Amino acid sequence: MVDPGKPASLTWQRKITTEENVPQEFALTFRDILQLAPIGYRLWLYIREATAQGRDVIFHPFVRRLVTSGHGVPLGGIGAGSIGRSYKGDFRRWKLFPRRCEDGPVLANQFSVFISRPNGDKYSSVLCLEDPEMLKENAVSGIASWDWNLKGHNSTYHALYPRAWSVYEGEPDPELRIVCRQLSPVIPHNYKESSFPVAVFTFTLFNSGNTAAEVSLLFTWANSMGGDSGLSGGHYNSKTMMKDGMHVVLLHHKNANGPPPVTFALAAENKDGVHVSECPCFVISGDSKGITAKDMWQTMKEHGSFDCLNCSQTSMPSEPGSCIGAAIAASVAVPAGSMRTVTFSLSWDCPEVSFFNKTYYRRYTKFYGGNGDAAASIAHDAILDHGSWDSQIEAWQKPVLEDKRVPEWYPITLFNELYFLNAGASVWTDGSPPTHNLMTIEDQKFSLDRSKSRIENAVHASDHNDTAINILERMTSIFEQMHKTVGANSAFGPNLLQEDEENIGQFLYFEGTEYRMWNTYDVHFYSSFALVMLFPKLQLSIQRDFAAAVLMHDPSKMKLLCDGRWVSRKVLGAIPHDIGLNDPWFEVNSYSIHNTDRWKDLNPKFVLQVYRDVVATGDKKFAQAVWPSVYVAMAYMDQFDKDGDGMIENEGFPDQTYDTWSVSGVSAYCGGLWVAALQAASAMARIVGDTGSEDYFWFKYEKAKAVYEKLWNGSYFNYDDSGGSNSSSIQADQLAGQWYARACGLQPIVDEEKAKLALQTVFNFNVLKVMDGRRGAVNGMLPDGTVDVSSMQSKEIWSGVTYAIAATMIQEGLTDMGFQTAYGNYETTWSERGLGYSFQTPEGWNTNDQYRSLCYMRPLAIWAMQWALSQPKPSRQAEVIPEVKEESLLRHHMGFSRVARLLKWSEEEAPRSVVQVLYEYTCKRMWV
Repeated sequence: MVDPGKPASLTWQRKITTEENVPQEFALTFRDILQLAPIGYRLWLYIREATAQGRDVIFHPFVRRLVTSGHGVPLGGIGAGSIGRSYKGDFRRWKLFPRRCEDGPVLANQFSVFISRPNGDKYSSVLCLEDPEMLKENAVSGIASWDWNLKGHNSTYHALYPRAWSVYEGEPDPELRIVCRQLSPVIPHNYKESSFPVAVFTFTLFNSGNTAAEVSLLFTWANSMGGDSGLSGGHYNSKTMMKDGMHVVLLHHKNANGPPPVTFALAAENKDGVHVSECPCFVISGDSKGITAKDMWQTMKEHGSFDCLNCSQTSMPSEPGSCIGAAIAASVAVPAGSMRTVTFSLSWDCPEVSFFNKTYYRRYTKFYGGNGDAAASIAHDAILDHGSWDSQIEAWQKPVLEDKRVPEWYPITLFNELYFLNAGASVWTDGSPPTHNLMTIEDQKFSLDRSKSRIENAVHASDHNDTAINILERMTSIFEQMHKTVGANSAFGPNLLQEDEENIGQFLYFEGTEYRMWNTYDVHFYSSFALVMLFPKLQLSIQRDFAAAVLMHDPSKMKLLCDGRWVSRKVLGAIPHDIGLNDPWFEVNSYSIHNTDRWKDLNPKFVLQVYRDVVATGDKKFAQAVWPSVYVAMAYMDQFDKDGDGMIENEGFPDQTYDTWSVSGVSAYCGGLWVAALQAASAMARIVGDTGSEDYFWFKYEKAKAVYEKLWNGSYFNYDDSGGSNSSSIQADQLAGQWYARACGLQPIVDEEKAKLALQTVFNFNVLKVMDGRRGAVNGMLPDGTVDVSSMQSKEIWSGVTYAIAATMIQEGLTDMGFQTAYGNYETTWSERGLGYSFQTPEGWNTNDQYRSLCYMRPLAIWAMQWALSQPKPSRQAEVIPEVKEESLLRHHMGFSRVARLLKWSEEEAPRSVVQVLYEYTCKRMWV
């Protein structure tokens, strides 16, 4: 049994009086403005048009969000909505529905304590620091009349996701120590409780005095989802008692502007001398009838319970412009020198998630139903089961906390970066088809018929019985299967499951709070280590969705923001940038800045992730199911090998994850990913028994590897071979291909000596030359020791990339260097001297300590460091070097080329405008 009153051995800590720095957003330089002006103008037009159509936009830089610091561990499991909480005690940052975030706190949502001693001493206080400005804004509500007596000088917040402890030392009673342990059921390899929308708060009361203390704890909650949602009217509260006598208060929230209704539940455990009472409704503001917030507080202060209240089971609906709340109290006598515990829970039930014309049910409804009446049961069960959850979390985290190989800051940061699995607006469906307005197959966004007919023609045109034809035939079979189910299934990925495989649902998470695209794949490449280590079935689910998307073609047109041209939304063979925004799984590629069908990193990243996931899970059924997509993804890239030397070339625009940093020709980043992907494809072919493809991809790997070596300049791999002004830039992420090859147990793609020398160069330049190594690795550094300012992103420090570089260093035996590099992230994000980024780690920051994009996906890459430290055993298959036969190579080259020609899509793009051409020419002349 884990002691809830004792924080974990290592935690992130803050005095609750600490005032952290408020993050400062980046400002564009004149050069940045000149580069990005056309995109900015088209973005403004895109936002105006999308808003008029009632569609969400991928990002909105013209609207300012509330930016705060002081965040703590958020509440809830994965994929069922999130409620944030600061280390000062308030509840904020509401993300209960996709694409909707309310950052500000709801002042009525509080824990409070009332204490009386036999000698007449009485103490009462809200267990949250007073915010005079917030109280001034809420003066009319009566909440300002509550006792905001907490000083907090001796009170400390401890965080180790998914748990947190607030320790109140002698406040408000100098002889009473109060510890509130907050827990959400995020448990690795648990695909049931980890989906529950619930948090449990266990208070441990230590009475060090010579007299007994009568203690009442109060939990108050507004019928609101943040912002002004509580004022819309029509909301009501009720109370109920479960079969075992547990008291529950319910707040039924009726959404006025689109989202489905939500029910909150507050529960308290009435055992071991704990007495529970409730005030099912009090008026926070407005003209609704009932006891006021002020009178509710006075009742608790005078009586220590709500027993004297005569409340109805169900309140009247609130009036428009009025906000109501509910309260539940737990009272217990704590003898002198003794300890007692009191447990509360908070749950919310919003079973439906809607996109476009489709409605999905969240994963937890598989266990509690989707009728919207489960909040009480979830809150009840959480109180009964939280002890088991705590023990499982403790067993998971304890070995990492006790690992003497790592510095103390590392395991704390490792676990706390997982906050994003909850607070990244994640959605976890129950795996059942959506309910929607059924459309005919011909009306579907994906043009299956067109893709299928082209493949069938390619099959019939050949009489060779080789791998390529087998792949084409399998693609045809998959198309037929999808054709039968596309109108009824939530997406195409589940169709790749075998009959005896469990459908654990589908998973979405945003690229970031400000960059609203689901499952952004070039970023997920970094963050996926967290999922594959902790929730591998969710990772495989994401991979199946993208494997299915490889075989899709969506001919509908979208306008590019970079140059105004119209292109197909998604072409056959290309990995989509993201799984969508407004209609995920059905309308992919919500990103429209560049044509990501021509990006050079997405397809290799898919192949590398798939192979890594097969190595991690040993799931050969998954390998067999996605192998056609892997083969097609590799064949699609053949069109980017312009000179036939086996190496892909970048095309002079930002055609990879660094989407403002142009690259041309053979590049260190994309070239390395391509070389590693070729080796992974060969190893994957061996696993699925395709020896011909194994030999062929190995041949291509060795050919491309020789070309890649030409980027070596004696100290590092050049950014690219174009001879441009930044071709010799030292890219921090230059060994991304080497990193993944090692992580997969494959052979290194560069010599060990070169890898170590390149990493040493990155460390000496990109890391140490920025604030003495206390900010992480800047993306680009020139050989003269100055930051590469050729683009907005070359001069940024990306937190997730810094973690990935640290993982690469660890894999190459440079462990101390790796931790020194990653320490810059800790210093910037998590230390008291940092920039206020805790529990909202941004994509990156610049050398002026200005952030871009808070609460971002990529920092989950810290789990790549843990993967490297865990040293997974290399795949035995990958150690075998294929014996390549010339006759076999020729045959498979012909087949591969046939598929590649099929995938070389002839895109009819509108020509660039004269203005755009002149603009680009002017920028080049100005060395922009």
